[in-house]
Amino acid sequence: MGAVQVLTSELVVPADETPAGALWLSNLDLAARRGYTPTVYFYRPNGEPGFFAADAVRDSLARALVAFYPLAGRLGLDADGRVQIDCTGEGAVFVTARSDHYSLDELMAEFVPCGEMRDLFVPPTPAPNPPCALLFVQVTRLRCGGVVLGQAMHHSVCDARGAAHFFETWASIARGASAMTPPVPPCFDHTLLAARPARAVAYDHPEYKPEPEPVDAVAASTYASAILTMTKEQVGALKARCAGASTFRAVVALVWQCACRARALPPEAETRLYSMVDMRARLAPPLPPGYFGNAVVRTSVSAKVGEVVSNPVGYAARRALAATSQGDDYARSLVDYLEGVDAMNLPRSGISRAHLRAISWMGMSLYEADFGWGAPAFMGPALMYYSGFVYVMNAAGKDGALALVLSLEPESMPEFRKVFAEELARLDVHGATAPELK
Repeated sequence: MGAVQVLTSELVVPADETPAGALWLSNLDLAARRGYTPTVYFYRPNGEPGFFAADAVRDSLARALVAFYPLAGRLGLDADGRVQIDCTGEGAVFVTARSDHYSLDELMAEFVPCGEMRDLFVPPTPAPNPPCALLFVQVTRLRCGGVVLGQAMHHSVCDARGAAHFFETWASIARGASAMTPPVPPCFDHTLLAARPARAVAYDHPEYKPEPEPVDAVAASTYASAILTMTKEQVGALKARCAGASTFRAVVALVWQCACRARALPPEAETRLYSMVDMRARLAPPLPPGYFGNAVVRTSVSAKVGEVVSNPVGYAARRALAATSQGDDYARSLVDYLEGVDAMNLPRSGISRAHLRAISWMGMSLYEADFGWGAPAFMGPALMYYSGFVYVMNAAGKDGALALVLSLEPESMPEFRKVFAEELARLDVHGATAPELK
């Protein structure tokens, strides 16, 4: 794996004066994984001499930080020791680097999310505790002139949709839009997700409690990762087998079924499908479109392994509905539940080998991350946190196609590749082929 040479590292502060003071975080912010979420965007060179010029990227970042000023602050603590954001305007970390080892095509052929790739293309981050910085960005120029834009954003600040909102706004500013009037103004009023005065916990919320069997954190963090592509036709044929299911639910049902088979789990064992549901539009009233914070809730559904693997995939899709259909009452119950526990120290050590955690990034438009030199050729996580994780995303440049970014135990991945390809080949698609795998 090739080396990357760091050229510069500096703090980029907002281009104009920004509000100061403390920003209160909701229980959902505190319950989010305490750490940074590293992602990468790959861009092909377009022949322009100013392609991803460091000065232009830096200046547009400074202007984007005016509207998204909390990202220029630091994680802090209030008088009671509760985590908050201190809006200090100290700035985001901005790194430029060069790799003479990779061309973009070589990198895309080799890339899977892993610690080595994260270390190459995303800046190193400190312990994710006060008073740490909240945003780290690295622009790496490749041998061919292509660019990797890597970033790490603290998860206490926002979820994936919030991060996408920031990057889309930053990109629009780089393309020439006004920094003073972003297309969707960010909303930092996290009290919209405050606990109710009279707490009412109506659900069990096992996703926020320790697993009955302790998880081996070291074993869970050892994984093999892969990127699989499903064509538009394959997705359509799969949905036809899962009557009424959303695209995400149908795809996750197939992954769940194949993972159970690949892991050779006993039929009587319990397997749990975890998901994350964006509650912005499901609350009553809905959150503002620009809500910038954590507005996703963990959900799950369990089944016997034998039920998942022996029934048609539509069965798993129907079971998955229970993990994707929550509304306002569920979210408010969770916020109230978290008010009564230590939300800053919830279990975060991974999941049991029998389980799967699925996250949808389908709502994040790659084309909105165009900084003026074209949409990215790929966008995805730089790192998987543990085995048993799958992201479902839109595939770049392939209308209607999906990219699945998956991590499994190293011993399970070869069999998963095999059974997943077999299942796709069985779909009623004219000329269907096995998935592209890396």
